[in-house]
Amino acid sequence: MSDDLPKTDAEWRDRLTPLQFAVLRQAGTERAFTGALTDHFAAGTYHCAACSQVLFHADSKYHSGCGWPAFSAAADSGAIRTKRDLSHGMLRTEVLCSRCDSHLGHVFRDGPPPSFTRYCINSVCLEFVPDAE
Repeated sequence: MSDDLPKTDAEWRDRLTPLQFAVLRQAGTERAFTGALTDHFAAGTYHCAACSQVLFHADSKYHSGCGWPAFSAAADSGAIRTKRDLSHGMLRTEVLCSRCDSHLGHVFRDGPPPSFTRYCINSVCLEFVPDAE
């Protein structure tokens, strides 16, 4: 983790809202179809709400119907990392920010061609930055 990022739970709680802390730092989730960015489609980039790293570009966002923002590709291969998640009696692949190690959501192999990838990401984990006009 970068030296300029919070190190303790107390420091993260000071930086994040209670819902952001529950999702980003404790691997929680927001309820489906409640996130502000689920149906948001504008030109720009989606950044990690905890550390501001660019995670996804708007041109990879699509409407999957899953109830959370869905992306077919990360901004670049170093923006995120994944790990095996056996929680809730399921086998899934968790998506984390590579800079601050925050939980973002999960990735599935049921997305659109050619990647067939669906990054299912909690809105509360993202900050949208519109393209400059």
